[in-house]
Amino acid sequence: MPTCMELQTHRTIITRYSLLSRLQDWQDNKSWQEFFETYWRLVYSVALRSGLTEMEAQEAVQETFICVARSIHQFRRDRTKGSFKGWLRNITRWRIADQLRKRTRGATGESAVPADEGAGLDSGADDGDAEWDLEWKESLLKSAIERVKGRVKAEHFQIFDLYALRGWPVRKVAQVLSVSVPMVYLAKHRVTGLIKREVLALEKGQRLRLPL
Repeated sequence: MPTCMELQTHRTIITRYSLLSRLQDWQDNKSWQEFFETYWRLVYSVALRSGLTEMEAQEAVQETFICVARSIHQFRRDRTKGSFKGWLRNITRWRIADQLRKRTRGATGESAVPADEGAGLDSGADDGDAEWDLEWKESLLKSAIERVKGRVKAEHFQIFDLYALRGWPVRKVAQVLSVSVPMVYLAKHRVTGLIKREVLALEKGQRLRLPL
């Protein structure tokens, strides 16, 4: 199974600022959907690892994206004041903390919003949070895989899934799918390359047209 290190360059992943600028228009449903599909797994996974139940994690995701929508217009691309990654991490932690407080107090209703939430846009500097960074990279990788899945032949992605993701022996994949061993190698190489390009597209803030 390929790791993030195998499928990504050594450059730090940056947020797609062209997408963030489009999110300032609340009516841009396409951009908001794209944003949600890219980052919801990140928030959900961190919430679960923090001890939330599935339902609580779903609530944390919902509240996190509401906070993002409410404050995204304040975001500025200024690395001296912190990154979007750091801000999203802080918002996520606040929403997880809200869910934990609800559990202990048995409270219901809307969670409280920290008074300094807007300021958090400019104070979310990266602080070496290794766990968050790992989840961030894994989230973008999963998004890249999903996008490539819809752009390649089903047979090629099935080969990639069985061989690269599930770790089946190459000869077993070839036998089960009735393809040659070289075809398994070629399909895996091709799909991996497309995933690398999609990850770079996520980093650079642009979508690539990938040939089928």
